Amino acid sequence: MEGTKRANVKIGAQVSIVLKQDQRTGNLTEGVVEKILTNSPNHPHGIKVRLESGEVGRVKQIN
Repeated sequence: MEGTKRANVKIGAQVSIVLKQDQRTGNLTEGVVEKILTNSPNHPHGIKVRLESGEVGRVKQIN
């Protein structure tokens, strides 16, 4: 599922995100969504979330 639509991203969902420092490499980090930080209904680069680990990034894939 795409991570560009806010409706697809749910708190507690297992997702793969790209961290700010990994945007050039595209290295993905997996985790569970703690909070959704993007307010708009969609975002071309992915919805920004905070994982339970405290990491913040944009959703690239919903697992």
